[in-house]
Amino acid sequence: MTDSSSEAEKKRLLLSMLVPFLLVAFMWLTLAAGWLFEANLHFLGIYPGKASSLTGIITSPFIHSGARHLFNNTIPLFILGTALFYFYTQVSFRVLLWVTLLTGLAVWLTGRPAWHIGASGVVYGLASFLFVSGIIRRHIPLMALSLLVAFVYGEMVWGIFPGFRIDISWESHMLGAAAGVILAIWFRAEGPQKPVPFYEKEEEEEVPGDEENEAGATDQEN
Repeated sequence: MTDSSSEAEKKRLLLSMLVPFLLVAFMWLTLAAGWLFEANLHFLGIYPGKASSLTGIITSPFIHSGARHLFNNTIPLFILGTALFYFYTQVSFRVLLWVTLLTGLAVWLTGRPAWHIGASGVVYGLASFLFVSGIIRRHIPLMALSLLVAFVYGEMVWGIFPGFRIDISWESHMLGAAAGVILAIWFRAEGPQKPVPFYEKEEEEEVPGDEENEAGATDQEN
């Protein structure tokens, strides 16, 4: 790898970290503001069926019950978000937006009557999107990423089942994971694709030449 290409990759990686970093930073600032002003920000979450909490579809991922809750979401959100923006640059913003909207709306429609807060639904959505997308696209680097996500975050699957922990929104986890699968299928034709094998490329290049030769031979016979 040349110096210029190495620098380009470093720049691409840093840019991929920017949005996840800003999101996480804003979450910590929100938590700090709640502490500073001694404000309970749960009203910015989602309360299923309550019309006034519809705004929580957007705001709930930024609200956490405490530092431990936010810390548990910070690392996976930053890592999975960086992977999304690095490997799926063309669709990254749309995937992030739709994961948030679909998860939040589904929780508002079907969740149990309680305040649902935190970014874990988005985390589950990103994890399932990255896992399923790599398999669907059959692109070796993306499949390797899928296996890495499964290896590192595979234990998260238990969080989608009711009763695993009474203090978590398992609905957000389950619905976020479902949203990620839907989006992986929806955007399967966009972004990085499985490379065309070199022998297929050679065949495609040879076909026009063969047609010209056949046409020339026909002209000569006529």
